[in-house]
Amino acid sequence: MLTSSLAFDIAQFFPSLNHRLLALILGKAGFELRVVNFFSNYLVNKKTKYFWNNFSSSLFDVNVGVGQGLALSPILSALYLSPFLHILEKHSKNLDLKFSILSFVDDGLLITQSKFFQVSNTQLFSSYNVTSKLLSKFCLLVKYLKTEIFYFSKSQGTFNPPPLDLSPISGPSLIPKDTWRYLGFSFHQHIDFYINKAISTVKCIKILGNSTRSLNSQQKHLLYRSCTLLIALYSF
Repeated sequence: MLTSSLAFDIAQFFPSLNHRLLALILGKAGFELRVVNFFSNYLVNKKTKYFWNNFSSSLFDVNVGVGQGLALSPILSALYLSPFLHILEKHSKNLDLKFSILSFVDDGLLITQSKFFQVSNTQLFSSYNVTSKLLSKFCLLVKYLKTEIFYFSKSQGTFNPPPLDLSPISGPSLIPKDTWRYLGFSFHQHIDFYINKAISTVKCIKILGNSTRSLNSQQKHLLYRSCTLLIALYSF
């Protein structure tokens, strides 16, 4: 079985959210009118200015977008994308497209499985076309330069996957990548780094005891759960 994955990035996601559409989505989602009115007022009459060294710009109106890094922005962005994912699922069933989608804020992943490259690429092409067109209706655009394709196969023979040509829909021709990267880092490098960090933490725990009395098993267990386990599981 061949598994194909196409990773895409939504260009300028946080600065591009349409305020009117977001208020409409909140209303359709069943929030109380006072909540909808609060966020409608929260998003209007926004202004920003830019600083570069000693330069300071004048104020600019901000008619779209939510602040990246603000506490409410991930919640609003998730609510903004929820109808997109719901509609995409309906479209995929109507068009008989066999794919799955994973989404982490502005990073998305389309996944298909097939025994043949041609079938897999056809499914990826069609699902990517439907996804990008639907995103444009939400005032969002896919960043073509950050779109990548990966193939995974259990075959023990020669593995030479073909490129995926997106030029018919004004996209690039995607050459399969050898290294899997998601959210900007390689999983192998990420895992190696934090394994070494976790092992180093375990070794440091040993020196917390003194020359007359070492740590007992209960203290070691507490330190392991409080320090080492968090690094191994959550990269703390």
